[in-house]
Amino acid sequence: MNHPISRRHFLTAATAAIGATTLPLAFSRSALAADSPLPVIYGGSAWLGHYPAYVGMKDGGFKRAGFDFKWESFGTSSSRMTALMAGNIDIAGTGVVSAIALMARGARQFQIIGIPENFGRVEGLFVHDSVKSLADLKGKTIGTTFASSSHLLVLDLLASHGLTPDKDVSIVNVGAPEIPAALKAKQIDACATWTPYFNTIKAMLGMKLLHDDTSFSLYKKYGVTPGPDILVVRTAFEKTHPGTLKRFLTAYFGACVQLRDKPDDCAKVLTELTKLSEPEQAKTVRDADWYDLAQQKELLSPTGKFVTGLQALADMLVTYKQIDKAPKVSDWITPEFV
Repeated sequence: MNHPISRRHFLTAATAAIGATTLPLAFSRSALAADSPLPVIYGGSAWLGHYPAYVGMKDGGFKRAGFDFKWESFGTSSSRMTALMAGNIDIAGTGVVSAIALMARGARQFQIIGIPENFGRVEGLFVHDSVKSLADLKGKTIGTTFASSSHLLVLDLLASHGLTPDKDVSIVNVGAPEIPAALKAKQIDACATWTPYFNTIKAMLGMKLLHDDTSFSLYKKYGVTPGPDILVVRTAFEKTHPGTLKRFLTAYFGACVQLRDKPDDCAKVLTELTKLSEPEQAKTVRDADWYDLAQQKELLSPTGKFVTGLQALADMLVTYKQIDKAPKVSDWITPEFV
């Protein structure tokens, strides 16, 4: 069945998040003793953008930095951002698309404070071995998760090859965990998704990777994937605990350095989160480019290549009618903490 593409998939979650009020936390942080670890609740998932937070939690990096770090899992970026806006979590990793959708609605309850990695080689479009090019997908059905970076990758690839959704190719909304089963049941002919489902499909007999994120038009120009990972903080948290974010980010990007320099060691820890085998996990870590603290100033510069690419991404979302207007993304970026 053909499902028309609609910006509602972006805006429903955005509207709910903006309408959420800050909920009281179970403890009074202001009453903590000066030498007590500062409680921080992080929103994550098994996606690789959360690897630094998980490694930092498991190896004690956050504890050594003076934080009582707690992890909460969310199935989607939109649900994670809703929790952040409601005050239920303090810091989160998220795909930038969900953040841009909130920016487009005027939400000011969060700030972008870091860029953990570039994941361009572990997200992509898979097809059957018989498919030689995108042109061969005419009349076929592509399954992907709407309102995701993979969805945007599909739209961009089709446009760059002169194909029109709902005319030349059908795009249907399939949750990432259900994509492998949909392929096996022949409900879809091709799919686009990210790790760890990327790894599962890549290992399936008869499937091949036709394009990954390095084929995305903005990646070629700016080094920006369809939905780059960002680290965000709840604005109220930063105002309540001034001066703590630099300490947090030092520990966080220290974990990024471990992922870059010691992928095998990190893989042993991460398998309990992702359920991948150690060799597969280590390869996934290696396939991402991990950024350190020193690289953040350039990445977060309002006039730099990366932020310029994020603005182009926001403009692209308007072009594909996923949001109504493009926000000025740099207004939500706070580089002084790095």
